[in-house]
Amino acid sequence: MKNEFPFIKLLEPLRVRLQILDEQLADSKMLADQNAYRKIAKERAEIQDTLYLGDEYFKISGQIGDNEAIIAEEPEGELAQLAREELDKLRLKIQQVEVKLKARLIPKDPEDGKNVIVEIRAGTGGEEAALFVADLYRMYAKYAEGRGWKIDVMNSHPTGIGGFREIIFSLDGADVYGDLKYESGVHRVQRVPVTEASGRLHTSAASVAVLPEAEEVELKIDPKDLKIDVFRSSGPGGQSVNTTDSAVRITHLPTHTVVTCQDEKSQHKNKAKALKVLRARLLDKLKDEHNTKISQSRKSMVGTGDRSEKIKTYNFPQNRVTDHRIGLTLYDLDNILDGELDELINAAKNFVFEKKIAIAQDNRTRV
Repeated sequence: MKNEFPFIKLLEPLRVRLQILDEQLADSKMLADQNAYRKIAKERAEIQDTLYLGDEYFKISGQIGDNEAIIAEEPEGELAQLAREELDKLRLKIQQVEVKLKARLIPKDPEDGKNVIVEIRAGTGGEEAALFVADLYRMYAKYAEGRGWKIDVMNSHPTGIGGFREIIFSLDGADVYGDLKYESGVHRVQRVPVTEASGRLHTSAASVAVLPEAEEVELKIDPKDLKIDVFRSSGPGGQSVNTTDSAVRITHLPTHTVVTCQDEKSQHKNKAKALKVLRARLLDKLKDEHNTKISQSRKSMVGTGDRSEKIKTYNFPQNRVTDHRIGLTLYDLDNILDGELDELINAAKNFVFEKKIAIAQDNRTRV
């Protein structure tokens, strides 16, 4: 069998690194610094686990080669039939090992484990765009429910027929940003609106922004830079919401960033949510400025993630969803809108993996 795993050569630098770590751990002076010892021991264990997977890959690859040779030598024989049956199992197994190796050989984004703030806003298309925002919110909410994530609406501006001009919500759980970070951008819908009497196909759009939640230690906000206004909520939510000054608007004066929260009855809770959104937006702004200065790598991998970039089209008449960045089309629109996003999300992740692998192979020892 030919070695088709595109980044198996990345294991060799790990073997060299393992030898260096073994030498460090064998040094008696290392025992005097337990923190350093634990750090090196942890790195060694992670490398060893990766190399075990590499050895497993080579073992299965050899078994596949042996079975292919048996089939080629005597295609119609009983032994060849047994080899074919084993080949199916081995090929599935080696695919599973490849997935695990990819995850280990490609450095994990330190932000992948963070919770997120998701902002969805109606674009071109009027009321139909607002209805599409509601569809996208439900899609992500259903996906979050399936993953066991907690969802909390921070702010929303509903329309009269069930749509949203804007909805902002947080998602808390395991690896939320790692799963959703490639969802940022313009999502386009093509369908006949319920308000369209002539049955014409319309194209509308909504923008999605997925922002990793910022911790206070990551971003210090000077209270002097904030202007905080309270006012009476204008949205639905019960009598007490609409008759008290519970809504909060926070303006970050240096950047003119404005955040409004009014979904809670408590002014204190609305303020806390607004600060959470503000912190995420400011951190995202700083990251964008940094990335613009140092690299165009994200753009070359799976687009910029900017809300001005069209990333997906949801075509109702054809029952399809197309991710324009990676050239993937799925004819399963109903299930996707019902929260079954794994195939789309994993395809985007794998696309980025392959791009990173190409970069890693160019640099050989540096990923």
